[in-house]
Amino acid sequence: MLNQALKQKLSPLALIISAAVCGQAFADTNQNDDIEVIKVTADFRQHDLLTLPASATIIDAKQLEDEGDHHFEDVLNSIANFNWSGATSRPRYFQIRGVGEQEDYQGAPNSSVGYVIDDIDLSGLGMVSSMYDLQQVEVLRGPQGTRYGANALAGLIYLKSNDPSDVFEHGAELSLGNDDLRTFSGFSSGPISDSVLYRVSIQQHNQNGFRDNTFLNRDDTNKRDEFSGRMKLHWLINDDTTADLTVLHANFDNGYDAWTLNNNGFNTLSDKPGKDSQRTTGSSLKISHTGAADFNITSITSFADSKHQHAYDSDWANPKYWESRNCGDKPCEYNAIWSKTGNRKTLSQEFRLTSKESGRIFSGSTDWLVGIYAMNLNEDNKQFDVYNGGRGGIDSDYEATNYAVFGQLDTDLGNGYSLSNGLRFERRNSDYSDNKKEAFSPSENMWGGHISLSKTLSKQHSTYIRIARGYKAGGFNMSLPKGFEDKKQFDTEVLYNYELGFKSRWLDNSLSTNVALFYMDRQDQQVSASEQDPDRPDRFILYTENAGNSSNYGLEVDAKWQATDNLELYASLGLLRATYGDYSYKDKRGKVIDLSGRELAHAPKFTNSLGATYRADSGIFVNLNTSGKSKFFYSDSNDSKSKGYQIFNARVGYETDDWGVYLWGRNLFDKKYGVRGFFFGNEPDQDWVKKQYIRFGDPRAFGITTNIKF
Repeated sequence: MLNQALKQKLSPLALIISAAVCGQAFADTNQNDDIEVIKVTADFRQHDLLTLPASATIIDAKQLEDEGDHHFEDVLNSIANFNWSGATSRPRYFQIRGVGEQEDYQGAPNSSVGYVIDDIDLSGLGMVSSMYDLQQVEVLRGPQGTRYGANALAGLIYLKSNDPSDVFEHGAELSLGNDDLRTFSGFSSGPISDSVLYRVSIQQHNQNGFRDNTFLNRDDTNKRDEFSGRMKLHWLINDDTTADLTVLHANFDNGYDAWTLNNNGFNTLSDKPGKDSQRTTGSSLKISHTGAADFNITSITSFADSKHQHAYDSDWANPKYWESRNCGDKPCEYNAIWSKTGNRKTLSQEFRLTSKESGRIFSGSTDWLVGIYAMNLNEDNKQFDVYNGGRGGIDSDYEATNYAVFGQLDTDLGNGYSLSNGLRFERRNSDYSDNKKEAFSPSENMWGGHISLSKTLSKQHSTYIRIARGYKAGGFNMSLPKGFEDKKQFDTEVLYNYELGFKSRWLDNSLSTNVALFYMDRQDQQVSASEQDPDRPDRFILYTENAGNSSNYGLEVDAKWQATDNLELYASLGLLRATYGDYSYKDKRGKVIDLSGRELAHAPKFTNSLGATYRADSGIFVNLNTSGKSKFFYSDSNDSKSKGYQIFNARVGYETDDWGVYLWGRNLFDKKYGVRGFFFGNEPDQDWVKKQYIRFGDPRAFGITTNIKF
């Protein structure tokens, strides 16, 4: 199935895997069974990472604390073949293996990458993601059709917070830094009674946002004002039944003043700075019952209510600036604002039955699982734009209801072989209407699943092959001008993922490695296109359409080595080739734009990270880490590109069992790197000539952090 180029690229790695398999015998000597077992909590059966037959990255609490990560934005560059789009104040749109969204200016929510916090689904709304008091960050690559369905075509991001403890423990942390950074965090955990445990954590983060608005003489128009709070209760109802309740509240009231006309990056001119806010209240209730003879019963109820707004000064300047420019024989007039506010509510319910050892079938060789799922999503949006005194906009209502049934069989074939089969059938009904008298009610049936064969080679080595089918619902485009009638609706996308993996522990279990090769066959690929309206330069024609088939393939490697009792090293590597198949389209003027064979947007060929943590017996602490990626296209609609970059971070300090103090720096060498780019005309004095504009990531940051536990 693989073409010759793919075979040539993958053959060197095949030799490496073969050598590792052949050499596994000597790694079995001097075994150390006292090793950390990392569980993948997003998986049905919470596999050990070593035996999970899929490519996944787990970043545990130790690494999060060692690096001083306080937001998912600080973590994501450590994940192989993972990227994000800087279209918002905090990352909200993600790409796994080149698949994902870059923005969401209009239309119904329809994510390619799932985003879940403690069983609360926030796909497409991932900016409220504090890293404080987390147990681990999990990123599962490839379709998660059996477990998560339509929202996880490319993969899943799962944040698992710390559970309540059965003894009292408390902690607090304070960080101060440049850009007027101030972060306070705290947690408390322990027993309420013999049967109820609690955990509460909060974090308040403030900083100015690394922008100076020279017109308003302010340094906080791009501010970050972010509150996160979480409460968890664990209730032992009886010997057979437990209930776990999580309540999450986050209020991110951020500014958005990130774009400049001259691409200098950090000095803006807007007179009406934008806003990027999200206020989310969510909860999940997981009830587990083990009293049945042959199976366990699990119920997961989840609710989330999110109010969000994204707004910006779309002329990127101010009336005085434009009046000083000449548009023909008179001063320019250009004053534009864009804003979108929304209210999204989701309610979901899942029931599943999972076999016990006594309930295995097929002569006791096979564990089984069956379940049903239902979700209702409502989102109301109000979008408006102002251009030179005129005002337009659209108010819309959207509702979607998903129903699914799913099942999975995990069979021990003997001699170290295991076979896993999963299948999910999903039905989606949706309704859309707006004040422009447009209405759509698409409904569709979808299915996905997986089959994987794994082999335990020894206690230290396992390998697997996996085929997975994922799907992403079709949809519709609204408010299209004349000439775009054929683009009103688009079809379901289907993705087949073929994967070969090898997972190992070496050197007396001190070194762990996870290697995965993958090939992704995308059918009816959904592409988000945007065209600047030549009749109204401040407006864009936005639509999604199907681009036929395409393929992505590559390699992922994660490694972690406890080199000595005091020194730990960790690294990741991603290689990716993600391109269009046969795809071309016509713009409003009828010009054919051919993207066949071109790389996808936000899909760098190379990603890497490397870190080291040293803890001296005396209490001295040092963490050094670096991450980078190669250049990538910013958009599917033009050929503007980023530059490759590598950034370096450091954290040094002194710590005891009860307290610590640290000096830290991020982007130490003040690297200027792009996280989002546009190619269009936004300057009327230059006849709206198209040019590249870039939004840059954060410059150098530094500060001090102190914490205490008691």
